[in-house]
Amino acid sequence: MNISLVPVNPSTMDTYISVGKRSYKEHYLHLWENEDSFPYISNSFTKAIVENELSDPNIENFLVQTETDTVGIVKLVKHKALDELSSEKSLLAEKIYLLRAYSGKGIGKKVLQLIENYAKNLKKDIVWLDTMKKGNPINFYLKNGFKIKKESELKLPGAKPSEKAMWVLTKQL
Repeated sequence: MNISLVPVNPSTMDTYISVGKRSYKEHYLHLWENEDSFPYISNSFTKAIVENELSDPNIENFLVQTETDTVGIVKLVKHKALDELSSEKSLLAEKIYLLRAYSGKGIGKKVLQLIENYAKNLKKDIVWLDTMKKGNPINFYLKNGFKIKKESELKLPGAKPSEKAMWVLTKQL
């Protein structure tokens, strides 16, 4: 299956928002009190937020596409320091969300490879991201060469205390 990362523009912004909301809700409602993901959605997938991201040269939003379908979204912060790792050498993969129907089909691995190639083209040494301590994503990232760097925490209001624990992961390129 051919997978590509297609940069979001004003004409595809609504698709990015729609797929982003849907994929997030399919995978992460369990993190929120009463399964109310509004605190996250309102900070990530509103027209105003995405318009602002599209105008920021340090942020790149992508649609994850097959030959026929949009199957997920990616948000990268091109220059983002992490502790001793400089912003010149580090890229943050802030969002990697696939629709549930496309999970477990090897698409995530291909998306990580595309992100790594993007980072290498920017002369980055490190890709880093946050992931929940619980659940499948941590195992997926470890299997694909990421290493645990430190603990982190989901800081938005409304997240269940038992679900806030996160890892910061890094991958040397």
